[in-house]
Amino acid sequence: MLKKMLLLIAVFQLSGCAELQQVINQLPNGGITNDQIARGLKEALNNGITNQVGTLAIKDGFFKNELVRILLPEELQKVDNTLRKIGLSKLADEGLKVLNRAAEDAVNEAIPIFVDAIKGMTFADAKNILLGDKNAATQYLQIETSDALYQKFNPIINNSFKKVGADKIWTDLITKYNNLPFTKDVNPDLTDYVTGEALKGVYTMVEVEENNIRTKFSSRTTDLLRKVFALQD
Repeated sequence: MLKKMLLLIAVFQLSGCAELQQVINQLPNGGITNDQIARGLKEALNNGITNQVGTLAIKDGFFKNELVRILLPEELQKVDNTLRKIGLSKLADEGLKVLNRAAEDAVNEAIPIFVDAIKGMTFADAKNILLGDKNAATQYLQIETSDALYQKFNPIINNSFKKVGADKIWTDLITKYNNLPFTKDVNPDLTDYVTGEALKGVYTMVEVEENNIRTKFSSRTTDLLRKVFALQD
């Protein structure tokens, strides 16, 4: 165990692929190639997308998942509270649900963008992820995909609001609130807000799967995953 730890420390100190490979070959799981490391990381990220992100695209994928459920923005929490006090709880509940429905509609667009980012991963990327922070893979995907995902999500969420009548529900809800005496008018950009929250939810679920693969042997469902992630154990 001590020898393994010392060798892993050496890995962090070496920068060249050849030097890294020399160290890897001395590990108990030696013989693993640079290509296998890269393929293992790509497989892990693809698993994260399939196992976790895909679940967000179904009905209630966001709404009934406490980790990612989209709540009201701060400026609308007072709207929600006030409407409930005057007997409009049903309208407030519906307003919250349609925000989550819009995010669920957008998530399918994330998968091909993630796949492209994973295909473009180099061995250097894979090495940094494998021996990096516990959420290094999630961070990599966030850097590589967040701009593209925002551009994809935003119009879909806007259209979803129209499709499910969310624009009418929220216009109604906010109008009722703004017409109440002694309230300050609000006019939030809900499309932008839900887009941001949907992105947070997607990366949260990727991180859940990454943590599972890094910490749970049972989540390493193939020989390649077991061999690659043994290097970071």
